[in-house]
Amino acid sequence: MPVDALLFDKDGTLFDFAETWNRWTGRMLDLLSEGDTDRLQAMAAAIDFDLETGKILPSSLVIASTNRQVAEALAPHVPQMDLDQLEQYMAESAGEADLAEAVPLAAFLDDLLARGKVLGVMTNDAELSAKSQLSRSGVLDRFAFVAGFDSGYGAKPDADPLLAFCAATGIAPERTAMVGDSLHDLEAGSAAGMHRIGVLTGLAGAAELEAHADVVLPDIGHIPGWLDR
Repeated sequence: MPVDALLFDKDGTLFDFAETWNRWTGRMLDLLSEGDTDRLQAMAAAIDFDLETGKILPSSLVIASTNRQVAEALAPHVPQMDLDQLEQYMAESAGEADLAEAVPLAAFLDDLLARGKVLGVMTNDAELSAKSQLSRSGVLDRFAFVAGFDSGYGAKPDADPLLAFCAATGIAPERTAMVGDSLHDLEAGSAAGMHRIGVLTGLAGAAELEAHADVVLPDIGHIPGWLDR
């Protein structure tokens, strides 16, 4: 079945996960701890962030969880904010993160559009953050659909937000590919009846993704070649 549409995850897929989020997470935890070393260590432990190396660990809930779930994990150690305030702070702060594109996005997306493909983004991040980051990269207008966990369609690994993309674009799931770097992305794609493309610009390795994907590629830049085959 040909692929007429591609639905992308954001972090670890359009943007290199480690290059984008390691520094931002360390800076956020430092600010939220307000100089309290014990709180800093507790927050880092809550989301599996290695303070010594400044890296998000592969076991971290940050990788595939929603913004709300990450805020819930950190909230016990952030007495200066309630949960809603913390979630909003994280969404606004993430919108200003230093972005590392997995490949030059504008040229890559324009090539797919020239092939007649319909494009979308579904992330477990907040919609506010997603649109802010895509706008800063100058590519928001390439997407017919952009949704976060808080857009009203649900979150991955559920199929509902992926099927919302199909409903919005009129393209059947079996003619759509879900592209992502985590098991949540690929499991959602499977549940929705989509093609599944895994990429290695997140923290999961090929061995972890291969059993759940139709193909695992080094990065999204290899998708045109896959489509040609």
